[in-house]
Amino acid sequence: MKKYIVAGAILYALACNNNPGNISDPVEKADSINEAQQEVVADAARTKEASSDFLVKAADGGMAEVSAGKVGEAKAVSATVKEFAGEMTKDHEAINKTVKSLASKLDVILPSMPGEDHQKELAGLEAKRVKDFDMGFMDMMVSDHKKTIDLFRDAGNKPLDPDVKEFIITTLPVLESHLAKAEAIRKAIK
Repeated sequence: MKKYIVAGAILYALACNNNPGNISDPVEKADSINEAQQEVVADAARTKEASSDFLVKAADGGMAEVSAGKVGEAKAVSATVKEFAGEMTKDHEAINKTVKSLASKLDVILPSMPGEDHQKELAGLEAKRVKDFDMGFMDMMVSDHKKTIDLFRDAGNKPLDPDVKEFIITTLPVLESHLAKAEAIRKAIK
């Protein structure tokens, strides 16, 4: 309902800016109003598409982070790496919960598990030998958080649903904190 009120207000404003009241030809007036309506519909479609695309990618990456965190909790040798893995599991489960809530609100279908690229990456992580695991895990955390931060920043520059935009704004500092911590741990265990 709120979307229709906003769309109606935008339509009205566009119609006023096109000044159909000053157009005496009824055909031109109708064309002007129809063009304004089409612009509103096209803007809404772009916003929906950008929001859907972002949420699907965020869900994919988030599920992969939770899975990797669980593997890290089970296989890490270093207590610091093990603790970081637990933090990733907990934080990304909370982030994923918000992504699911936003997707539900916007009628966006999310994947049920990480995509093939993430599954291959997780399989490679699980296959690491004990002596190589901690560094491999931390390398993955640094790489994945850089990609996720880029995803969030890129999406933040697109027309998005206001709630999705707010989610990006509030989540980016958490992801940046994860990256800084992952880089510090990786450096410490080299």
